[in-house]
Parts: sequence; C-alpha cells; structure tokens
Amino acid sequence: MMTLYSGTTDPFSHRCRIVLFEKGMDFEVIDVDLYNKPEDIAVINPYNRVPVLVDRDLVLHEANIINEYIDERFPHPQLMPPDPMLRAKARQLLHTFEHEVFSHMPKLEMGGREADKSRAHVRDELIQFAAIFNRQKYILGDEFSMLDVAIAPLLWRLEHYGINLPRTAAALMKYAERIFSRHGFIDALTASEKIMRR
Repeated sequence: MMTLYSGTTDPFSHRCRIVLFEKGMDFEVIDVDLYNKPEDIAVINPYNRVPVLVDRDLVLHEANIINEYIDERFPHPQLMPPDPMLRAKARQLLHTFEHEVFSHMPKLEMGGREADKSRAHVRDELIQFAAIFNRQKYILGDEFSMLDVAIAPLLWRLEHYGINLPRTAAALMKYAERIFSRHGFIDALTASEKIMRR
C-alpha cells in the first residue's frame, strides 16, 4: 500500500491527496504538522519537505513527480492526456504555472511586503487566466486533468491568502466551484483545510 506523508495545510500535499482520492485506490495518508515535522521526513526526503510518497522501495518527493507516478501506475481515470503532444503541452503549462503562480504560494504564507507583491501578482495572473473558462469546462477542455488538480489548492485558499478577484474573473470562480464539488476534492480536504474557506 502506498503511503503519503502530507502536510495538513500544505497546498502541494493537497494536490497529491486529490490525485489519490480521484483514483479511488488503497493508500495511507500520514498527516504531518509542518511546524513540528517528525525526524523521519528528513531521513526519507533530503529536502525535509512534504509531500513524500513511499511505495514499497520507491520514495518520491515533489508533488508533480508523485502525481505523474500515481497516474501512470493507476491509469483510471487518466489525469494526464494520452496523446503525447497534448501531454507535452500539459507538462509545459504545469511548468509555467509553477514559475508564474505557484512559486508565490510560500511567500503568501509568510506575510509582509513580499506577500503583498505576491498576492497582487497571483491575482493578476488568475484574472488573465479566467477567460478560458468562458469557452471550456476545465483547463484542457471537457476533461478534468492534472492541471486542474494543480490549481485547485490555490483556488481553495484564495480567501486564506487574501486574494480578491474582480467580477471579470467570475468564470474562474464558477470553474473553481466545479472542482470543489468533485468527490475526489472533497475527500482530500483535511480538517485544517476545510476551515480555510467559508
């Protein structure tokens, strides 16, 4: 059985939990207090961070690597596109998200002037991104994918991070509600994450 060491409020661990619940498979989640991590995290991950996936002798860290492994090992439902060109496009978009948006998430947790800059940057990126949901249900079209998994924890935490979106981003918020109503998303929420959003 796979074991995921997961931060109870960590958005990157949240991604991995979503994938595991979307797959509907047997796994164990070990909740990790980010401010009081057990010593074995540093032993299994040289960066002393979560998430960490342990599957028999295999130990993986970094959410995107973990999620692609789970998707390939348990291909139903498939979250990365089967077509190589579309899959490459999805990976490229995910890489862009990581650098343009998700890299700001740790700064949002810290507060201060840097958090204010990051908050404005993330808000502006999301506003630009919102328009695609006037034409399609999910990021890659009609099918829920790994890209939707990646952005879902950020959208859930907008209020927690103090990011207010204007009415022009209404399509993005409708998209967020579609994700939030999925069983895989609901089941993946920890008690600490549930109270991040009213």
